[in-house]
Parts: sequence; C-alpha cells; structure tokens
Amino acid sequence: MREGLHPEGGELLYAEVLLPLPLPGTYTYAVPPNLASEVSFGKRVEVPFGKRKLYAGLVVALSHQRSGDSRLKPVLSVIDERPVIHPVQWRFWQWMADYYMCTPGEVMNAALPAHLKLSSETRVVLSDALTDLPDALTEKEYLIAEALSIQSALRIQDVKGILQQQTVYPLIHRMMQKGLVRLEEELKESYKPRQLSCVRLCEPYASNRDALTEAFNLVARSEHQTNLLLAFLDLERKRPEPRQSELLKRAGAPHSSLKALQKKGILEVYTRTVSRIEDYEGMLETASPLSAQQKEALRAIEEAYAPPASAGGAAESAEKGTAPHLPKGKPKKVSSKPVLLHGITGSGKTRIYIELIKRAVEAGQQVLYLLPEIALTTQIVQRLQKVFGRQVLVYHSRLNNNQRVELWQAVYEGRGIVLGARSALFLPFCKLGLVIVDEEHETSYRQQDPAPRYQGRDSAVFLAHLQGARILLGSATPALESYYNARKGKYALVEMKERYGESQLPEVRVIPMRGRQNKGPAHLSKELIEAIQATIEAGDQVILFQNRRGYAPALRCETCGWTQSCVQCDVSLTYHKYRQEMQCHYCGYHTKLAKTCPDCGSTDLFLQGFGTEKIEDELKIYFPELRVQRMDYDTVRGKGSYARILEEFDEGQIEVLVGTQMVTKGLDFEHVGLVGIVSADQLLSFPDFRAAERAFQLMVQVAGRAGRKEKRGKVLIQAANTAHPVLQEVLEHNFEGFYKRELAERRDFFYPPFSRLLRITLRHRKAQRVNEAARIFEARLRPVFGQHLAGPAVPHIGRVRGQYLIQMLIKMEPRPAEIANYKRWLRKLGDFVRKQPGLSGLQIIYEVDPS
Repeated sequence: MREGLHPEGGELLYAEVLLPLPLPGTYTYAVPPNLASEVSFGKRVEVPFGKRKLYAGLVVALSHQRSGDSRLKPVLSVIDERPVIHPVQWRFWQWMADYYMCTPGEVMNAALPAHLKLSSETRVVLSDALTDLPDALTEKEYLIAEALSIQSALRIQDVKGILQQQTVYPLIHRMMQKGLVRLEEELKESYKPRQLSCVRLCEPYASNRDALTEAFNLVARSEHQTNLLLAFLDLERKRPEPRQSELLKRAGAPHSSLKALQKKGILEVYTRTVSRIEDYEGMLETASPLSAQQKEALRAIEEAYAPPASAGGAAESAEKGTAPHLPKGKPKKVSSKPVLLHGITGSGKTRIYIELIKRAVEAGQQVLYLLPEIALTTQIVQRLQKVFGRQVLVYHSRLNNNQRVELWQAVYEGRGIVLGARSALFLPFCKLGLVIVDEEHETSYRQQDPAPRYQGRDSAVFLAHLQGARILLGSATPALESYYNARKGKYALVEMKERYGESQLPEVRVIPMRGRQNKGPAHLSKELIEAIQATIEAGDQVILFQNRRGYAPALRCETCGWTQSCVQCDVSLTYHKYRQEMQCHYCGYHTKLAKTCPDCGSTDLFLQGFGTEKIEDELKIYFPELRVQRMDYDTVRGKGSYARILEEFDEGQIEVLVGTQMVTKGLDFEHVGLVGIVSADQLLSFPDFRAAERAFQLMVQVAGRAGRKEKRGKVLIQAANTAHPVLQEVLEHNFEGFYKRELAERRDFFYPPFSRLLRITLRHRKAQRVNEAARIFEARLRPVFGQHLAGPAVPHIGRVRGQYLIQMLIKMEPRPAEIANYKRWLRKLGDFVRKQPGLSGLQIIYEVDPS
C-alpha cells in the first residue's frame, strides 16, 4: 500500500469497480482519503489493471472496513462530476449477465457509448536518467530518439509511422534495455463537447440599441466593418448570437475586420457549447382522429394496465412468466401485465402507440419505443416528431460516438421519448413509464455476436418490470411464444382485425414454378412480369422481395461440381456483379471470379441461384425504362442511405423496389399496388424448427405493404412447393390456423413454448481440439439431459473465420429455478473443460433462448 494512503486503524473506504472487460465480476480498489468525498455509485474512476494498463471503471458499490489490505490498488482519480448510470441500470446489467450467461463487464461494454469506455494508451518517452544521446545508436533508434527530443511523447502508432513498419515492439524493448526510453500509460477522455465560435454585441450596445448610432460612426470609414455590423444585426433577428463563420460569410468581410470590431469594443467573439442532438424545427401537428376500432383497442389496453387488486397479485403474475426471470428485490412500483397488440397490417397500430406515448409524456414519464432495425426509424421518427417535436430522441448504430454520449446524458436527465433499435435498452432511464416493442416478432431483436447474446423483446419485458413501466408488444404476426403467453393469460391480448379506413387486405395468389419454362427472365414468371407492367401503367409502385442479397450465391463447375468457396469459412462465395467479385457474407473475404476450375481445369463454370442484384439486373433487361432500386445490406451501408431510398420511393422517383427483409418491416407507402415474393421455397426449406413461423411472418408482412390506402393491392407468391400448408395460411390471412397447426408440432417435438432452449457452441482453430471438447461435454451432459440433448453435431456451416464449430442444443422444462441451477452448473463445466490439456484456447458460447 502506498505510504499515507489510509491512516492506521482508521475507517477505510473501498470501491467495487466494474471494468468493460469479459471478466467474471467486479474488482475492489482502495479509495484514497482525498477522493473519498468524490467517489460515489455510478461514477467512472481511473484505476490500474494488470501490469501497466489504466481503465475507466464504474463504481457499483462502496463499503467500509476496519483493516486495510496492502495488496489492493488505489483509485487514481474520479472522472465524472455526476454518475453516468442510475442504480436500476446496474440491476438490469446484473440480470442480463446472469440470464444470458455472460459477464457484467461484457454487458457494460455493450451498454456504454465508446467515449465513456476509456482505456489507457501506451506512450514512449525518453528515460528520466538520460542526459545525452549515446553515439552507438542504430539508424532507427536515432530516428525515435530525435523525434522524442522534439515532442515529449510518442504513441505506438506514431513510432510505426516514423519507421514505416508495423512491428516496432522489439525495437522499443531494446531501447528500454539500453536505458534510452520508458513506457507510460495515459488515460484520455475521448468525448469533447461541440463548441462553436459565436458573436454578440458588447456593452453598452447590447442593452442600449440607441447607442448603435455611435458604433456605426466608429466604423464609418471602413466598408468591411460597416458590412459586418449590418450583417450581424440582420442575422441576429433570425437567431440570437450567430456563428462567427456564418457572419463572415454573410458580410463577405475578412477576419481582420472582425478583429477590428472587437478592439473597438463593439462585437465580442466567444465560445458556446451546443448539442449534437438534432432538434425538430417543423410545425407540430395534431394526430389524426382515432377510429372506432382504435378507441376500443385503446380502452382494452388501458384496462389491462389498470393496477391489480393487490401488489401480491402482480408479483404472482410476474412469477408465472411476464418476464423471463425476476430481479432480486422488488420493482420500484407494481408492474402491470404486458399487453400484446395483435393488429393486422394496416390496422393503425402506430396511432395507438402515439396516443399511449402522449399520455405517458403528460404524466411526466419517459418512453422507450423499440424498432427491430434503423430502416424503420425514418418514417416513424417523422410521424412522432410532427406530434411531439424535439422530445423525440433517436438512438441507433449510425450515430457517431459524440452524439451517443450526448443522447446518453439527455436520457439520464429524464428527457422524453427515445426511439431506437435494441441497444436503446441500455440507456439510463430514470423515470421510464412506457415501453413499446414494435414488430415484436422480428429476429433482428436478437443480438448474436458479441456477448451479451440477448433477446431485445424479452429484455424489454424485464426492463419494464424492473422500472415499474407499462409494456406493449405490437405485431401483425406475433411470435408464437408471445401469442401463446397471451392466450394463456400471462400477457393481455388486444386484437385489431380490420384495416384502418376503407383499405382492404390484398388479393394473394400463388404462382406454381415447378417444371415451367419461362419465356422471360429465368426467375420471374410470366404472370409476375405482366403484373409488374400493368401496375406501372396504372401509376402504382411495385415491391419485389427476395431474401438473399448479391447476384448469385454460388459459382460451380459443370464438369466436376467444384464450388468456389471461402478460405476461412465452409461456405460458398456469393457473386456480386457490381463489384465484379466473389464475397463471403460471414467473414468478408473477397476475391476475383474464377475463370477455370482448379480441380479439373474446365472453363465450363456457371452461376447458381439468384439474389436481389440479379433480380434488379433482369428487371432492367426486361423493362429498360423502369426506375429500379435495390434495398439490401450492400446499398444501405452509407450514412443516410436508408432514408434516401425510402424518401425517393415515397415520392415516386422509384417505381420498383427490390429488397431483402428490409422491405417487409412496417413500412407504409400509399401507392404500392403489387408485391412479388420471388422465391417462397427458400424461406420454407430452411433447416430450423422456426422456419415455417419465419416464412409465414415474412410473407404476411411483405404482403401487407400492398394496397394500404383506397386501392386493394395484389400479392404474387412464386413457389415450387405449392402444397405447403404455410402458403395456404398466407393465402387465407389465417394466423389462427397457422398458430394452432404450428403449436401442435412444437408440442409433439418439445420445442418452445413447451420447453426452454440453450445452445452451446464450441469453437477452436483445430478440429481435433473442438471434437475433444465436444466429447467431454457430451459425457457429462447426456446423463443429465438424456434425449433432450441434441448433438454434439457440426452446424450447417461448420467453420467460420478459421474456427471449427460444434453445437449442442439442450431442451429444458420451463421451470425458472431449475434452469438457473443448470446455467450455473454449465458455467462450471465450461471452466473445467477449458482447463483440460490443449483446450485453453477453446471458445464456449452459450445462447439462451436462441432464435
């Protein structure tokens, strides 16, 4: 312990600090007396970790003890003046780490904006004992020493730049051995407030405008100064204290003229801190009147939210399954039962959301509105901003790091309505009153990699319970588990079975594709081509859905069957025509299109299958004048790409929109007359027990984009297997029939909602090691789970990014206490397996409730 850190035998203060690292728990640090009054829960503190590294950790607990521990490291400094999280966030993080089998540090890493997670940067500095540079220096050592004589320290990246090489640590190590340099760690705050140079009048002109006559007399001899003063007065009428750059541009005057006005005491240039969060500047509007159906749905929702007869009743309801797992202790107020709003496409669910948001805001509460992808935020944000204005905050992955910090701070302070993707769950709400999960069935709510691998919808249910907030799950095609919970009474069920206004459900037809010879493009039937032409001639728009991006998913050899594959993954490369290359959609590896087969030397190679890019290409061949746009991962990577494509489609600049799942999710357009599902078979034949459910949801959702106003739309589904029961249920808009048939199959094979799933994935760079680990796991799991253990087995794609994979799936009875015990045991089993010879590099991934 550092001398003088704590008085002998005095009251010692200790801080439990959480670090943004995949570590099993928190670490205890001693708090120096001079920092004791500053350290408190939720603040970031600078702490040493390991040999040299410094981190910004979060204080999550404080305690006093009577005797010190000399091995404890001290807190070095307190970074924040106020906490960055509330206690309820820490409880939420603890639950997520426990339920989804990860570490609290991994949750913290996912939750905090990057600029609030600080780790030290290694810098090279000259040794304190060094007075003169020795003569016997190599050329590279001399370059580094000379650079350090000019500036006090160099980052490792700076050293690499000076030497024009990537490997520099051996050289730095030799210089350290010679006593030339030493290494130090520095923790730097990454977030910087946005500051602008602005201009305002000095006294007495600011308070006495009559005195401006005297100011104009002072500048009368200078045209530039006069123009500057006139431009300032003109700008000030529109916006107080305008920006310096704006003023100089308006006046067309040099910076020296502004300096002259400063010296004369007329204008003052100062720095003002401004927010990066965009404010809505448009006129507010009143939401449209509620229809009779919407009024009835709203009444039913409010009735479900009514406080139960007793707090015990609410706790009992929660115990029965309103949340996946209950927190320790009690929520801050009695939670209401979750409500599932099952409304067909076009029934007006968003209008219900707006009314509930309005009531929450009037009660002084915060609102969290979750959407599965940022593709949906453009339209919804516009609708909400017209009603709520600047109260609406948007949080998603396209924000830069500084914007994330400012939005985090705004939510911490209690600002209004947050609309975002699943990561918005982690924001520091302090008075959350309403949570809305729109399109609650969407698989995009599932976080896959990295940890925490959580389900956003289920986590939202728990967060609402923890905060005592109301929660509403909305969908036209609810997840089977959600609908089951509603039918069993765990959730309240509210249904809207009619479209808003005069709009009708679209006409749906299936086009058989087996054995037909098309005269037109290979993947578009004659019926679909004719329907596209008729729709465009009628002045309407078309959406074509194909759930695969790229031009073709495989390049094969006609002679021997060779396939051009990824060098790191066991998957064929997809051809992207606009890039003229083959690309892996798992690791990003790309290479040129092969011209000859490496196995047999044949040049008879052909592209197999088709994706959105090929559909777009074929449309342009068949309809050369058609305005076609693709909407998939390749076309929306740039900032603002989503919004631009949707805006152009909404304005009629795009006649045909070809896309993947992005075009199915809750978008609302007035003039879509036709929706074409190019290949239903790809959806129905996926090897997963949820394949039928996802296919039904996708087809119903994309069909719902057609005919959403006065006209009745048309939906054409191309399929080879026309006898599949899901197609018949889509044709009849028969969700209830789909639910009953699918539920019976789930019951027969013991799948959710009748069981709970836990998937274990083993990864290692050597196939032998991953097989060995799988044998150890099976030997211990089989006696416990018996027939409810599936695997070990190599998944559909057995190698990804150079790592070999083996998976096991465990089915468990839905008993929370029993499942919690299994999780603890599995973690210990994983630790045991990793300690076996040769298995220290094994990665074990636990996925709870995998989708």
